[in-house]
Amino acid sequence: MKQLAIRILVLLTLTSGTLYVGWRWLFSVNWVNWWIAVPLVLAETYSLVDSYLFGLTMWRRKERGEAPPPPEGATVDVLITTYNEPVEMVAATAEASERIVHPHTTWILDDGDRPEMRAAAERLGVGYLTRGDEWQDMPRHAKAGNLNSALFRTEGEFLLILDADQVPDPLILDRTLGWFRDPEVALVQTPQWFSNVTDSDPLGSQAPLFYGPIQQGKDGWNAAFFCGSNALLRRDALMQLGIVAYVREVERAVRDTLRASRRVLDKAVARARKDTPELVPSIGLVLEAVHVAQRRLDEGVPVSEVTFEFQQTVQEASRSVVSDDLAAIRADLADLELLTGESLDLLPVDVDAELGVPVVDDAALDQLARRDLSPLAAVDSVRRLMTAVDVDRADEAQPMMPLATVSVTEDMATCMRLHANGWKSVYHHEVLAHGLAPEDLRTMLQQRLRWAQGTLQVLLRENPLGQRGLSAGQRLMYFATMWSYLSGFAAVIYLAAPVVYLCLGILPVNAYGLTFLAYFIPYVVLNQLLFAVIGYGVKTWRGHQYSLALFPLWIRACVTAAANVWFGRPLGFVVTPKTRQARQPFPWRLIWPQLTAMAILVLACVVGGLRLWAGTTTSVIGTGVNWLWVAYDLLVLSVIIEAARFRVPEFPDQVEERAA
Repeated sequence: MKQLAIRILVLLTLTSGTLYVGWRWLFSVNWVNWWIAVPLVLAETYSLVDSYLFGLTMWRRKERGEAPPPPEGATVDVLITTYNEPVEMVAATAEASERIVHPHTTWILDDGDRPEMRAAAERLGVGYLTRGDEWQDMPRHAKAGNLNSALFRTEGEFLLILDADQVPDPLILDRTLGWFRDPEVALVQTPQWFSNVTDSDPLGSQAPLFYGPIQQGKDGWNAAFFCGSNALLRRDALMQLGIVAYVREVERAVRDTLRASRRVLDKAVARARKDTPELVPSIGLVLEAVHVAQRRLDEGVPVSEVTFEFQQTVQEASRSVVSDDLAAIRADLADLELLTGESLDLLPVDVDAELGVPVVDDAALDQLARRDLSPLAAVDSVRRLMTAVDVDRADEAQPMMPLATVSVTEDMATCMRLHANGWKSVYHHEVLAHGLAPEDLRTMLQQRLRWAQGTLQVLLRENPLGQRGLSAGQRLMYFATMWSYLSGFAAVIYLAAPVVYLCLGILPVNAYGLTFLAYFIPYVVLNQLLFAVIGYGVKTWRGHQYSLALFPLWIRACVTAAANVWFGRPLGFVVTPKTRQARQPFPWRLIWPQLTAMAILVLACVVGGLRLWAGTTTSVIGTGVNWLWVAYDLLVLSVIIEAARFRVPEFPDQVEERAA
């Protein structure tokens, strides 16, 4: 019955929202003042799209019951990831993990390689893993790299992944493993819940709307995703993911090589027509082989088969090509050393399992493709290029990376790839582990920034709307989460519009009259009613506040993520501190944008009142609407002041208490 009510409210909300935004675009945009009118209606359109995505999420909300009994003989590795968290905290989590009822093996994955952590693991009788020598001077990929390294050194059929502070319930495996009786399920995600959060939760850590209705809604579309901790994964699914990603990476290298070869051969044909026309057929044979190889890759033919056939064709062509200008050939071949930086005499022409395979650099490919080589040099360069494809992934510590490394948050990207490969996920709505939330504003902002940056990296690198293998619903569920992080730009407009009207009398709409209210009020009321029904019994107000109050953070995340993806600027990976930080003075520098916005809003209200009193504006409705608008903005932004002043009360040592 509740689901029916939600669907009715979704339809009413989206209908009223579409009517309102449609009316705004068609009849009420004040084009004279386009510089504020158009941004405002764009912001409202953004919010309407957000409402559509939220309504779609709620349309299939799935409330699962208890899981079936665990599969017989299921083997489990409990992986506790840590970098620099206190040894006592990690040990408490490991001790709790040892008390899990279902048979399992506990491993501490220490990315800090600390002797004291190793000693604690030995004392507790749990496994201890750190990176091997192969990771020396290689990209580490933070938590994703830590887990990828451990995957090849553990054996359990299923993996329970826990952050260093997430103390599991003894029944966590008994309550969740049963979902894996479905052989297509790759992931079971449970909520993240924090034991050090007060009832007021001024930092908004609990996220009951996400770990509840939203994840349940995504679950209905088979799109509940991995959140980094308190989750179980099927090893076979991850390993399959690693193999698929490896094959795709090799295929990408082959495609790049074929494109470069085509450009080299096109120039060689043009040169041969002028100097040695008798060689054109032989070069044309190789060029045709390039076209055939590209076409067969598009048809899905295995890369190994395509490359073997192509190399055979090139070998035949090489034997038939003869050049009279030996000196020119030698000069051209000398330039080919750009491929590896080594002498061509040392460059193997075939893949050797013992000697390995050299790396072809993308920049070298482009430089080579621009050169005007002699026919023989051109054909020989193509042959050498194809045998120099980096099948060993020499730029990485290990060829296969099952967990995605395209983002500073590995969880969403990994789960999206699992779904694209046909696997299922489950959201199990039962708190089965308790962790530690950030205890001050600075730490919370670091955490939220990393989440936002990672999500936006995935959007820019692997946009779900274009991912093959995902259903339409899955694409929209992933996109909905990514879309939400663009709200910072809309927030700036929502804050600026009432200031512009109250201070300058500039209307972004044609009029704030009864027609405006007739369209606007039903949309707002229905939208709030929908949230009230969906979040009945759940504290969702903090989530609403932070969606607006953190607008500077969301904008920063968008800018830095785009700079990282498009221009290669580093983001870094900041581990969220899990311990109480030293008490600091009021963090003015962290929240000055919000404080400035609040001061401007208050001043705008005063100016608007004076203008109304002086008669420079006569629209009582317009002034009243914007006063209410400002009051709502101030109420929402006020959470940032409360958060800046907040520190978790001085309770006894919670880590020791939970471990007892």
